[in-house]
Amino acid sequence: MMNKKMMNKTALLLGWLVVILPACSIPRLTTRVPDAPLPAVYPGQSTDTIGQTARVNWRDYFDDPNLTGLIDTALANNKEVNILLQRIAMARNEILARQGEYQPVVGAGTGADVDKVGRYTRNGAVEEGLDITEGKAFPEFLTNLQLGLFASWELDVWHKLRNAQEVASREYLASMEGRNFLITNLVAEIAHSYYELVTLDNQLDNLEQNIAIQQDALNVVNLLQQAGRVTSLAVKRFQAEVEKNQSRIFDVRQQIAEIENRVNFLTGRTPQPVARQSDRFLDWVAPTIRTGLPSQLLANRPDIRQTELELSAANLDIQVARAEFLPSFGLNAGLGYQAFQPKYLLSTPESMLISLAGEATAPLVNRKAIIARYQNAGARQVEAAFEYEQRILNAYQEVATQLSNVNNLASSYALRQQQVASLTESITIANQLFQSARADYMEVLLTQRDALEARMELIETRKAQMDAIVDLYKTLGGGWQ
Repeated sequence: MMNKKMMNKTALLLGWLVVILPACSIPRLTTRVPDAPLPAVYPGQSTDTIGQTARVNWRDYFDDPNLTGLIDTALANNKEVNILLQRIAMARNEILARQGEYQPVVGAGTGADVDKVGRYTRNGAVEEGLDITEGKAFPEFLTNLQLGLFASWELDVWHKLRNAQEVASREYLASMEGRNFLITNLVAEIAHSYYELVTLDNQLDNLEQNIAIQQDALNVVNLLQQAGRVTSLAVKRFQAEVEKNQSRIFDVRQQIAEIENRVNFLTGRTPQPVARQSDRFLDWVAPTIRTGLPSQLLANRPDIRQTELELSAANLDIQVARAEFLPSFGLNAGLGYQAFQPKYLLSTPESMLISLAGEATAPLVNRKAIIARYQNAGARQVEAAFEYEQRILNAYQEVATQLSNVNNLASSYALRQQQVASLTESITIANQLFQSARADYMEVLLTQRDALEARMELIETRKAQMDAIVDLYKTLGGGWQ
């Protein structure tokens, strides 16, 4: 028969289990596994994966030294990049802080206090019968001096603290991918702005050439008016056309100033002229694009890798929150000296203090707060999974859109070249017919106007081609290497 002492111990253990086990019950949680299948190839593309454009360094992708110089300056001086670098440093420090949480905490300290116990208490009754100092009664106020080492350690049985440290590590890696994504966008924005400046330079040059042609036509009309072959109406219409295009020059110059200021802001510089090469604009040749496979976006795009790491951190966050339902175990220890008078403080072994204690605790009351944190962790995981799926789908459609854009713009540019060539020839023909009185002056004006607009549209189409090539490079995941 079990003796009474053993029965008491068994009852105490069963009672503890009755209390602690319900506290460890964990509610069910809904999570999500990402599902974002990608097609095997892009529309109209082959399965060739050699020499992916996304892997090409931007210094090799952009062959204009003025543009690459601006990008270099922006990466060094851009304020947004430097702000993000400080946030990355904070994320790295968070890893060290989390590492320290699951390691023992050891500290050295000293202390002193004084107290008076009530006479009609156990300690007071004990003191009445003691003589702790030679020839004197127990003092009414008794000091207490301490000196030693004290340690505490939470045992990471459920890997709660290690998982929290791993969460910080993955969030740090995600912030690094966020930096890469910012650099990708910065490189693309610098390239877009640079090409816009080159475009405006060519528009300005086109306006000036057209004004020169129109000024020559105005001189001819003046001579014809003096000869009585045309009226003053023709002169005024030609003069108004010249003045209209002269006013457009100032609009273009203002746009150039605005874009230059934007480039200087992105590069962290004060307003100044931006060096650029504009004379080969219409002779620009697009670089060869190798798209690779859609599945390679997962490795090439920093924004996808960032959301993937955030999803991984969210999965671990659930484990951290889950561990809050389970008992926590800790150790506390102390080694030092304790005495009521300084002369006894270092007496060995009489004043030595040694302590060692273990503890186990589990939540019993206010579990709603723990459940809420657990459910929030689950909601964040589902949110991160949807965000990951969205980034993948968005990346694919961006590449597909830009591939279509590149092809359509190439066809459009070829046709606009033919249109400009035809209208340029028609200007000469219209002038000859007008001077021989076989065409009306309005035909000359309209022909010149159509030729000007056609050249402007040709320049805009070339810029759109440049922008599409930049955007395709970015959407494939290039620009951050």
